[in-house]
Amino acid sequence: MYSIAATSLFNQTHNFLIQKPHTNLPFHNPNRPLFAIVRSSSSVTQEIDKSSEEKEVLGLKGLEFPAIKAAKRVVLVRHGQSTWNAEGRIQGSSDFSVLTSKGESQAETSRQMLIDDSFDICFSSPLRRSKRTAEIIWGAREEEIITDSDMREIDLYSFQGLLKHEGKAKYGEAFRQWQIDAPNFIIDGHYPVRELWARAKSCWNKILVHESKSVLVVAHNAVNQALVATAMGLGTEYFRILLQSNCGVSVLDFTPQPEVGTPSICLNRLNQTPGSPVAAGSSAGRKASTRIVLVCHGVSESDLESSMPYTGNGPMNMLGNIQAQKIAELLLDLKVNTVVSGAKMASVETADTITKVQEAADCLGADCIPRYVETKQIPDLDVESILTQSKKDASGIQNVPSGWLNRLEDDVTTSLWDKSGKAWKHLLYELSKSSDGQDNIVIAVGHPALHIAMMGHCLNLTKEWLGSFHLNAGSISVIDFPDGPSGRGVIRCINYTAHLGRWSIPITRSTQADEEY
Repeated sequence: MYSIAATSLFNQTHNFLIQKPHTNLPFHNPNRPLFAIVRSSSSVTQEIDKSSEEKEVLGLKGLEFPAIKAAKRVVLVRHGQSTWNAEGRIQGSSDFSVLTSKGESQAETSRQMLIDDSFDICFSSPLRRSKRTAEIIWGAREEEIITDSDMREIDLYSFQGLLKHEGKAKYGEAFRQWQIDAPNFIIDGHYPVRELWARAKSCWNKILVHESKSVLVVAHNAVNQALVATAMGLGTEYFRILLQSNCGVSVLDFTPQPEVGTPSICLNRLNQTPGSPVAAGSSAGRKASTRIVLVCHGVSESDLESSMPYTGNGPMNMLGNIQAQKIAELLLDLKVNTVVSGAKMASVETADTITKVQEAADCLGADCIPRYVETKQIPDLDVESILTQSKKDASGIQNVPSGWLNRLEDDVTTSLWDKSGKAWKHLLYELSKSSDGQDNIVIAVGHPALHIAMMGHCLNLTKEWLGSFHLNAGSISVIDFPDGPSGRGVIRCINYTAHLGRWSIPITRSTQADEEY
């Protein structure tokens, strides 16, 4: 195990690995979400003036969420596998497909995942595949399921019902645009993704004005992506970036802010799937063989005594060791190339546990030679000293609140953001070292705050978004790079914890047809 220091030469040599922000990216405070609203006639959507739309995204005509009186948690679930999912057929908002037997099993898994959760109300898309999933999850609860047409899947007009090869043959360039530039994709006079984002805002208005504190929403892949993105104030360019697998669960926490009206919003969890989040599959329909897995280290006794979450530096306690072992077992679905960590004892111990299990995984015979996994300690993955500079007490390790990074002073978040940027460049560099055509998987073990910040860099956000994500000790988050390390990262899951015993009934694998709507 050896150490790498961040140097100016390294930064100059590998600046090409930094993903450049999109020119139309809405950089704004996530606590005041802004939306580009597409207004259309009942028949044909008129082509939108791009410059005026960008002005709305940038906040000149921004809309806000309604105020709420009490904290509200919203749990989003995508429907189980449908017959058209299995066939590879484009569904859109058509209502011809129903759940397969695998889809029914996935829905039952989701019911078990959520069986101990108390919900006040359930909203559902009216389409059969979603409504049936909602009925299975809702079970014997007495409250009626509310269907809302705005929660239907994305409207894809003439594309609906086509197999992928039929779409390519019949629509050519239009189908290609749907695959590579969906936000600007137009068909039958409509911009489906822009319409979807407008519809998602309408859904949030209904959900938030409802006098409930815990809400279940059962809908579809694209609309759940739009709900997550619009809640966080992200534009249509994030379509296909925040994945939603069949029966994947995402959780959003809304907290009242009386002084500004619109609530603060934190993504507590993204795409908690019924099966393994690291199993072989695709990201938005493309092969995912290059990825970064962010692992939050196990807890230590000194963490429990620290005034700032997870900043103690003692060895892991019994719970931390169990968490590390469970993480290592979950990652057995992967052949890991490199494991990096900071120097904190809990990070090093978690990384060592992962490495030992990986090296022994393929070595069952007496004469077997263990597979070598490269391990490194990187100083830029240590952020505990930055966090402890905060004068604010964020103690309460057993109940770390969502969005706790919002409580830190500006100079602390600036330091965290800058250091995490260097750490992110290191990970991209490690990811770039594999030969062409070879899979490359890098595991990074560190503090939840570091991983939150690195996801922000991956998504081309700013430090103002730090409080918009939440991670637990022992969780994993997965970022795929279907176009390689110099391409855009696709978030497969955030804050996955099923391996720790919560939501851990692996009946089915998540679907590999992530691109089918």
